[in-house]
Amino acid sequence: MEINDWETTDVLICGCGPTGAMLSAYLGQMSIPNVVLEREADITTDPRGIALDEDGIRFLQGVGIYDSIFTEIGTCMRKFNFISGTELVLEKSPFLTLDYSTTSGGTGHIGFLCHKQPILEKNLRRAMSASSFCALRSESTVYELSEDEQWVYCNYRDANGIERRIRARFFVGADGKTGFTRKQYLEPKGVQMEKVTEEFYEETWVALNWKITLPTPECHPEFPLWALGYTPEQVYDLFFPEEFCFLCNPNRSAVCGRFGLPTDRLWRFEFVVRPGEDGYEMAKPESIKKVVFPYVTHQGSRYGLAHDVQFPDDCINIIRARPFTFSARSCNVWAKDRVILCGDAAHVFPPFGGQGIASGFRDAVSLAWRLALLCRQQQPTPNLHKQVLRAWYQERKQQLEMSLATTLQNGKFVCEANLGKIFIRDWYLWLIQLFPTWRRDLQLGRRKEGLIRYMYSDGMPFMPQFNGGLTLPQVFCKDMTGKVHFTDDVIFRCEHKSIFRLFVYLCNDEELALTRTVLERVEDLSRGEFAAEKVPHIIENITNSPVEDVRNLFRVASAEEFAQSALCRDRPEPTYYEPHLIRTMVGAKYIIMRPDRVIFAACNDEQDLKTAIGCMNDILRC
Repeated sequence: MEINDWETTDVLICGCGPTGAMLSAYLGQMSIPNVVLEREADITTDPRGIALDEDGIRFLQGVGIYDSIFTEIGTCMRKFNFISGTELVLEKSPFLTLDYSTTSGGTGHIGFLCHKQPILEKNLRRAMSASSFCALRSESTVYELSEDEQWVYCNYRDANGIERRIRARFFVGADGKTGFTRKQYLEPKGVQMEKVTEEFYEETWVALNWKITLPTPECHPEFPLWALGYTPEQVYDLFFPEEFCFLCNPNRSAVCGRFGLPTDRLWRFEFVVRPGEDGYEMAKPESIKKVVFPYVTHQGSRYGLAHDVQFPDDCINIIRARPFTFSARSCNVWAKDRVILCGDAAHVFPPFGGQGIASGFRDAVSLAWRLALLCRQQQPTPNLHKQVLRAWYQERKQQLEMSLATTLQNGKFVCEANLGKIFIRDWYLWLIQLFPTWRRDLQLGRRKEGLIRYMYSDGMPFMPQFNGGLTLPQVFCKDMTGKVHFTDDVIFRCEHKSIFRLFVYLCNDEELALTRTVLERVEDLSRGEFAAEKVPHIIENITNSPVEDVRNLFRVASAEEFAQSALCRDRPEPTYYEPHLIRTMVGAKYIIMRPDRVIFAACNDEQDLKTAIGCMNDILRC
């Protein structure tokens, strides 16, 4: 077939779920033409994933939709309460509480967002539409792929059933664990999902979403709590507490909590399907009545009443009740030739760590800049893409294994059924929480371990001798007009077209003249990547009134200054915030960044900076 018969783009993405949309948006920021083929006509209205960790929030910020996070997409999950015992209650004192309302994780964000996935996807598509380089084609079904050394050729049917042909330099399957890319194209080529630990994990759970309507004295005059002075909002809070609950019940483990905006009144309840039970039977209304409704039924003695009090069932609208088999698996390779897997197509998570969507985001953002690098090559080295994608997989595999290990540990924690182990666990955690420092460490959970640092191996694009491979901490800063910003937004401003970014970090402004001189001397060496007048300076203390151009001067901001800014609207004020985290963790003046927020090199003098720029140039022109 003649080449002229094929439409051409740089990157073709199959699937416009959260991972595919995130990849497209980041490619668009880097001016890489991409087309997304989505099988469905519209965004699925079923809220599937509901938890997004702080890395995920940071990547949403990166595509320019921070203003929508707490106004449309969701709200802070705040506390996770772990409740022991066999009583079917939510108000029991927890044996452990994790606090995810803090900013202790080093990203400048809260620990977890409870979101509505359809609204999340809507905003990601809005970020895509902001770039002329992104094109979404809904109701488009891929049915055939083929490759040669330079291109991937895709046949698909559009919304009208017409067969279309498009070729791309790279094809990315973000179409889930049952999608075409892996199941139909790559599995026959030897790509397989494999267990990630020797101890194989697989369980079936039922996930249900409830939409709650407030009962009122007018519509439910016989409800007994009105006579005790309770308001409809107070009744809602009593039966559906704000905290997320992990019910470590040896008879039947469960997890529940609110999600979305507070005004949405959405509630998620997930429970394990025990051996011998059928998941589809357990998702039926009669089974839900037996398993879930006891949790929204209170003993009358709690209110001084003779009879139990159940939340009115006609105020509960079940919008989802489905069984899911959860497992921990990852593909043996994520890229074969020019076809790549991302998100659920490449790996699947159990539900105990809120890592599903976040891991897909990490895949997408770390892949986007590598694809931009490859697509910008005029005469690429043969097999360069294989080397680049192999290094991408090796990096991502490190983080994925850590996330999976944490998720599996959480699962064992929630699902423990051995009464002896439960007794030891509960008493041990009770004892160590008598010590304030240990109690705080427990409350911070895995966030106290800090940001990820990749271990170097050949081909990875960072310089370990210059602290490369560490995820850059994000703090708050103020420009010279007093406006508060996230430091990522200062470093990765879209006015720059370079893939790598450079910024300067100083304790005070005494060295400002020297660093500007250094930047002017290395500007030509960077081949236009780092124009001296555009490099931002983030400074802890500015004592002299600057007389030169101040557009790139920023002072590190305090928690109080952030709390008073528009960025803190509708989210908790920052607690455990460390304003000097970049200095304490990175400890360098000249910091070269990759778009995925990983440090390429952090240098303290001109010579080291020149060495790092030379290495960066080798990567950019390879």
